[in-house]
Amino acid sequence: MRIGLASPRPILQPCSLEGLTYQLDPYVGCEHHCYYCYALNRAERDWREEILVHRDFVHRLRHELAGLEPQTIYMGWNTDPYQPAERDPRQTRQALELLAQRGFSVCILTKSDLITRDIDLLAAMSDPSAGVSIAFQDEGVRRLFEANAPPNERRIAALKVLKDAGIRTYALICPVMPFLTDLEALIERVAPFADRIWVYPLQMETEKDRNWQYIEEILDRRFPELRERYREIAFSPAHPYWAGLQRRLEELQKKTELDLRIKLWNGEQKR
Repeated sequence: MRIGLASPRPILQPCSLEGLTYQLDPYVGCEHHCYYCYALNRAERDWREEILVHRDFVHRLRHELAGLEPQTIYMGWNTDPYQPAERDPRQTRQALELLAQRGFSVCILTKSDLITRDIDLLAAMSDPSAGVSIAFQDEGVRRLFEANAPPNERRIAALKVLKDAGIRTYALICPVMPFLTDLEALIERVAPFADRIWVYPLQMETEKDRNWQYIEEILDRRFPELRERYREIAFSPAHPYWAGLQRRLEELQKKTELDLRIKLWNGEQKR
């Protein structure tokens, strides 16, 4: 894996998540290279070969934070802050150190148990939250779509460590892959360790999207009987599949009183 230098750009970027103003990606690109990831559609490099780091990262981040009121910063939008590269440049830890010093907090998302290394910094913040994302119950299916990411067992174990340390935790079940994501089983696995569980679908705009092309190739190779059904469902927010899934989750929520945040499709047909 090559690590190059990113062209100059702001480190803090606008964040569209409710209640958050800024997000921070410590790296440009992600070694996990999950084939369904929406960020692949705007990737500057082939992330299987090269990712980029910010030059003078701490100095520039300190400058961008100057004048901002302490607030919660989201980490994990376009890259995993705890991808394998983090073991050496440690730009995520450097960011957390600076944010903690300045009175900021974080909402952070990862697929890696490396996050437990930084519990000391998270614990020093005011009301931080940390979460892991998972998408598949079956390990063989998981490896087809996200072979470079740690297995679910390590992610869920990390979630338990975070919760035991008093950190507010969440799980993101994303993307919901029709007929491949065993949603109820995943919810059952993370529920003991997640204060909140988010559920999101595949995120694609057109059949030209890079992530759809990867998914289509995997379906052709391993699940050819699903290919046409996927095309119909994935680009159709009004497809009955999504409404049926919404009802199932709402019923589960009533039975269990889990804090489920269901963000499935609603809206216009996409193609």
